[in-house]
Amino acid sequence: MSYLELNMDLTDEQNAIKEQAHKFAAEVMRPASIELDKIADPEDETKSSIYWSTMKQAYQLGYHNTLMPDSYGGLGLDPLDIHLVLEEMGWGSAGLAISIGVSCFPAFFASMLPNDLLEQDIIYPYCQNTDASFIGCWSITEPNHGTDQLCPGTDAFRDSRIKGQLRASLDGDEWVINGQKSAWVSNGPIATHALAYLNLDSSMGLAGGGICIIPLSSPGVSRGRALNKLGQRDLPQGEVYFDNVRVPYDYMLVDQESYETMVDLTLSTANAAMGTVFTGTARAAYEEALIYSKQRIQGGKPLFEHQLIKHKLFKMFMKVEAARALSRSVMVYNYNNTPPSIAYSIASKVFCTNTAFEVSNEAIQIFGGYGLSKEFLVEKVFRDARAALIEDGANDSLMITGAHSL
Repeated sequence: MSYLELNMDLTDEQNAIKEQAHKFAAEVMRPASIELDKIADPEDETKSSIYWSTMKQAYQLGYHNTLMPDSYGGLGLDPLDIHLVLEEMGWGSAGLAISIGVSCFPAFFASMLPNDLLEQDIIYPYCQNTDASFIGCWSITEPNHGTDQLCPGTDAFRDSRIKGQLRASLDGDEWVINGQKSAWVSNGPIATHALAYLNLDSSMGLAGGGICIIPLSSPGVSRGRALNKLGQRDLPQGEVYFDNVRVPYDYMLVDQESYETMVDLTLSTANAAMGTVFTGTARAAYEEALIYSKQRIQGGKPLFEHQLIKHKLFKMFMKVEAARALSRSVMVYNYNNTPPSIAYSIASKVFCTNTAFEVSNEAIQIFGGYGLSKEFLVEKVFRDARAALIEDGANDSLMITGAHSL
């Protein structure tokens, strides 16, 4: 490992988990992410053998089951173990880390609210999958709704004038679903199943929602082109459309009575994971800058021998260590407690993604002109980090939700 592990209580098993995750990130994820980043048309990315071979290796190693309980065949990791894995994945590639992580969303949420049909159709088939032929996506963002979908407990969330654009109505023993999810659906272009956040009772505003699993092979489902974007180009994202799509009654996990509580849980879970992933991304940028500073000669000596560069690098080092301390504490606490503390998960997401952006920005400055070149990893890491300030809730808006919970 390239960082000093300050937790002296890690077991041999936990150290092995960290080392194995780092090996996968270094040997598989990072090389694949660099190649995927070079593909001009994102539609070609979704068909690329590099993407699919990476996902298949992740599934074969069980990383798609990182959050799944062992009672269903998941890895059964504790929160600290999960942090060790996700940080290494974020070090390897933020985009692929998110793609692998989001793949479990339908099965993960079904495992929290299981029934016989969900176990038969969703949970066991996902956990037992080893070839990435069962991939989930998180369908929450809409053309007219972004971070406002993630502000439970606020007056705006309960404003009846603000309505979701994906809606479901009950017809006998089936739900009929109509509407659209926007281009930011992670894994949208390639997923087999969606965890869809939709509207059931518009009189309650966004709070009148439900959470439903939708097989994307269902009649009436269509998709837009994969999104062409600045960063995280190895994470497929795209629109999904629903036209009178029918799903079984038992595929609705949550109705409007408990929807707001589940959005709170979703945000706490996802934001804690994002803080962890981008701790790894920040570390990747710092390490690249440190290595380069010892190789690059300027003014007759390595960059590292200049006091200004030492000062910059030590500030970067402190930020990465602070991000790890916060994200790890938040994940251990919030993944062990119900209800979780949404303020802390938001703090982790905001602080760690800001740290990744600041550290990668400083890394480019240390690289100088070479930092702007696609020949060096820091250029890609900078773009990946920039995207994180918006995804899973824009940081400035999330802070308002976090403050509200205080």
